[in-house]
Amino acid sequence: MKTFRTPSNSSTITGFILLGFPCSREGQILLFVLFSTVYLLTLMGNGSIVCAVRYDQRLHTPMYILLANFSFLEIWYVTSTVPNMLANFLSDTKIISFSGCFLQFYFFFSLGSTECFFLAVMAFDRYLAICRPLHYPTLMTGHLCTNLVVSCWVFGFLWFLIPITVISQMSFCGPRIIDHFLCDPGPLLALTCIRNPVIELTSSTLSSLLLFISFLFIMGSYALVLRAVLKVPSAAGRRKAFSTCGSHLAVVSLFYGSVMVMYVSPPSDHEAGMQKIVTLFYSVVTPLINPVIYSLRNTDMKHAMQKLLGI
Repeated sequence: MKTFRTPSNSSTITGFILLGFPCSREGQILLFVLFSTVYLLTLMGNGSIVCAVRYDQRLHTPMYILLANFSFLEIWYVTSTVPNMLANFLSDTKIISFSGCFLQFYFFFSLGSTECFFLAVMAFDRYLAICRPLHYPTLMTGHLCTNLVVSCWVFGFLWFLIPITVISQMSFCGPRIIDHFLCDPGPLLALTCIRNPVIELTSSTLSSLLLFISFLFIMGSYALVLRAVLKVPSAAGRRKAFSTCGSHLAVVSLFYGSVMVMYVSPPSDHEAGMQKIVTLFYSVVTPLINPVIYSLRNTDMKHAMQKLLGI
C-alpha cells in the first residue's frame, strides 16, 4: 500500500483526513440528517425518471433514452461523494484510505466528464429534432443513439484516467489534511513531496478542454435551434420548441455555471469555504434539482411519472 511520508520520514500514514464541514457534534448530526434526506430524494427522483422511461413505451425515443441514461449517471455521480461524506459526519477520525481517496477522485471526475458529454449529445439531439425535423427519424436512429450513449460512458471514463493514475503514484509529504469533503486534485497536488508542473498543466488542460469544447458545442447547437425556432410561424409552435429545450438549458446553466467557477477561474481565488460550496452545488444540489426540472417542464414525462406512481 502506498504510504504518506512526513518530512522527517519518521512515520508512515496510510490515508488522508477529509475535514468536510467542521462544526460541533450536534451540527454534524444535523448535516448528516440534511444530506441523507437530499441523497434519498436524489435517488428517488432520478430513479423515477429511469423507471418511467423503462416502462412507458411512449418514451422509448432517443430524447428520453438519453435522459434516462443521464438520470442513471446522476445517481452514481452523487453516490461517488455523498455516502463517504455521510460517514465522515459520524466519524471522529474522518480518515479516508489512499485507495478510497483515489477511487473517489477517479469516479467523481469520470462521472463528471461523462455528464459533460451527455449534455452535449442531448443538445445535438434537440438540434436534429428542431432544425432537421423531417430527417430526424433517419438521422437519430436507435443504432446511432446507442453508439452515442456508449461513447459518452467510454470517453467519460477514459478522459482523466492517465493524470489520475500518475497522481496516485506520486509521493505525499507533510500534513495529510484535505480541507474538503472529497478528494479534489487541487488539495491532493498541494500535498505532493515534489511539485510536478507537467501533471498539473495536463490536468488543468484536460479540464478546460472538456468544459469549453462541450459548452461551446452546446451553445452552438442552441444558437442554431434558436434561429430555427424564430422562423416558426405560429406562436404555439415556438412555445413548444422552447419548452422542449428549456429543461435542458436550465440543467446546462446550473452545471456549467458552477463547474466553470470552480475549474476555470484562477485557483488562488478559491478559499476553502467557497470551494466546498461551489463543489457542493454541482455535485449534490444539481442532481437533486434536475429531475424536478425535467418532470415539471415536460408533459410526456409528467404523465409517465404520474402513471408510474399511480396518481
